[in-house]
Amino acid sequence: MPNRPSVLFVCVHNAGRSQMAAGFMTALSGGRVEVRSAGSAPADQINPVAVQAMSELGIDISANTPKILTPDAVETSEVVITMGCGDTCPFFPGVRYEDWELTDPAGQGIETVRQVRDAIRTRVEALLAELLSAK
Repeated sequence: MPNRPSVLFVCVHNAGRSQMAAGFMTALSGGRVEVRSAGSAPADQINPVAVQAMSELGIDISANTPKILTPDAVETSEVVITMGCGDTCPFFPGVRYEDWELTDPAGQGIETVRQVRDAIRTRVEALLAELLSAK
């Protein structure tokens, strides 16, 4: 699809918040948005509780793997959403940055992860509506 908006979701380990956000954006956009996720210090695997929380809503992120954040991924994205990675995200002029303050689901139980998941969904829905109305 030409001229699709592109979004990069970034958190430290790319194992929870950014993976859930990417999962929502992929599922809800129906291919109308190019979606990436990465981490400044990627974990070995995705948080299994995040996988469980997303599967409760019919979104399967179990096959995803944490990826390292690269300057190229940032530079080629229109919007970069950071979630607790602070100053480790490279900055490029012309790229829109937003920081979403969300609890890190690492080491949390399913109840907390569900709350984080639901907060992410609300933000992703708002971002998606904004991106699609701008095109």
